[in-house]
Parts: sequence; C-alpha cells; structure tokens
Amino acid sequence: MVNVFRVAALVVGLAIAAPCAQAQPQTQAWPQRPVRLIVPFGAGSATDLTARLFAERLSVRWGQPVLVENRPGADSIVAVNAFVANHDDHMLLYSAPGPITVNPVLYSKLPYDPAHDLAPISLGSEVFVTVAVPASLGVKSLAELAARARAEPGKLNWVATPGVVYFMFAGFVKSAGLDMVQVPYKDFTQAINDLAEGRIQATATSLAVVRPHVQAGKVVPLAVTSRERARSAPDVPTAAEAGFPALSFGAFGGFFGWRDMPAALRERIAVDIRAAGQDPDVAAKLAAAGVGVRTSTPAEFAAAIEDERAKVAAIAQAVGTKPQ
Repeated sequence: MVNVFRVAALVVGLAIAAPCAQAQPQTQAWPQRPVRLIVPFGAGSATDLTARLFAERLSVRWGQPVLVENRPGADSIVAVNAFVANHDDHMLLYSAPGPITVNPVLYSKLPYDPAHDLAPISLGSEVFVTVAVPASLGVKSLAELAARARAEPGKLNWVATPGVVYFMFAGFVKSAGLDMVQVPYKDFTQAINDLAEGRIQATATSLAVVRPHVQAGKVVPLAVTSRERARSAPDVPTAAEAGFPALSFGAFGGFFGWRDMPAALRERIAVDIRAAGQDPDVAAKLAAAGVGVRTSTPAEFAAAIEDERAKVAAIAQAVGTKPQ
C-alpha cells in the first residue's frame, strides 16, 4: 500500500507541475504564430508609421510576421474594444495612452476597463508637439503670444489636436490666465488651413502636421512641448526653454499587451522593442515625420501613463470637463 500511495502522490505532483513546466517554455517561445498589432489611427498617420517600422524589426527578431491592423475612430475606442474583445495572446496594441488617461474623463462608460484591460509593455515613440501661430500674427515667441492674449482678451482663437494635447494646451491657457477662445473642428485639416490663413491664431499639434505651412512661410512654430528639441526643427526651443515649463509634456505612444499578460513576457518584449528602436533607419524615418524614438521598461511606461492620467484629470477638473 505504501508503494501505491507513493505512486499516487508522484502522479498528482506531476499533474500539478506539468502546467507550470509548460507555461515557462510558452513564455520563452512566444510568439508561436503571427502577431497582430492593432493601431487606432488610419494608414499614413505618424502612429501608423511608427507601428509599421517597429513591426518590421520585431518580425525579424521573432521569426513571425507582425501584421498591423488599422482600427480608427471614436477616440481610439474602436481599436481598444477590438483588442480587448478578441482575448488573443498573439495580439498587441500600439497606441497613445489616451484610452487610459483621456477617455475616462470624456466618457462616463467605456466598453473596456482602463485600469486593467491594457498592460503597458514599452514606450515606442514621442511625437513632437508644437505651439504654432500664423506668420501674419507677428508673434515670435510663447511670451509674445501670452502678452498678445492678455492685451486682447477674448479676441484670439485656438485649436488643438483632440486628446492629451487639447487638455495640456487648455491647462496652459487656464494656468497662464489667458482669455482665448477654443474653436472645435470635426476636420482638423481645415483647422490647420485656417491657421495658415490667420483665421485661427494659435494651435497645439504635431510638428509634422504644420511643417508644410512652416516651409511655405505661413506658420511660425513657437516651441515644442517635449523635453528636448526636435531633430527636424533644432531652432525651435522647448516650452521650458521658452519660459513656460507648465506646457512641457510628452505626447508618446507605446505597446500594450492583454489583461494579465505574464510579467516576464512583457519584460522580454520590451527588450526586443528597445533593440528595434536602436536601428538608425527607424530613428531617421521617424525624425522625418516629426517623431522621436523613446523606448522603456514596462514599469517606466506605466509610470508615464500614470503621470499623464493625473495631469489630464487635474486639468479636466480645472477647466470643467464633464464626462458624456
């Protein structure tokens, strides 16, 4: 009987250990089939370009295709909902943190859990955001823009890219005590055209968006909001250098995994993303689009998201934003 019990105990022990023994190799061997990378913006956008450049390099490192799928619309809710609903352990999301940081202050109900459904893996890029004005305004710096707004209360209009950029510029207007009028646009392309023609007096958007009008001499970039100057516009100061550190923020994008993604797998993918970002060709192509490479550990990405979430929540409260 003793031998029978010993055999039974051994069988039970092996049965318990088997899943654990299999889980580790599966994590180490991931991916075992093609990976789908969901992007919440259309083809040709800076986010799409970034995702595709990383996808190419990661495909080589992983020995599996990395297929980019564009799911634009509804403040990234369409893409995030598709990502979460699939429950696919070979699907990743490349997105700005807006679904976690901005959407909860815009919508009272979301079809996903912002706190748990998206597991931060790594930053991928930082979009260079600029505060720009029409050349016809005759303003050459942020200080001059603030002085002009104070001298002409309620007469200057502004527009900003929806999401975190909008909140950060709205916070700047509020904290600086400026009386400026925000103009909503359904088509942001028209907003930039109106800026170039002087119908809008200030905008906050990506440097790449306004570059054609800057080159045509119709728009003047006053500052970038990033920590460092943009490689594609080295003469444009940072907001901190211009004397407005409160306007300093990073508009970044990164890779997210599924809910309860193993921590070890997140760490390993982050290492691969960092290696892909070190490719000089990736950096050069992104710089041409007004984007910089910025990678991180999962913990660093999570901290950046939390910092942005807290800032957006504070600004939303200050400017009176109410969830729909």
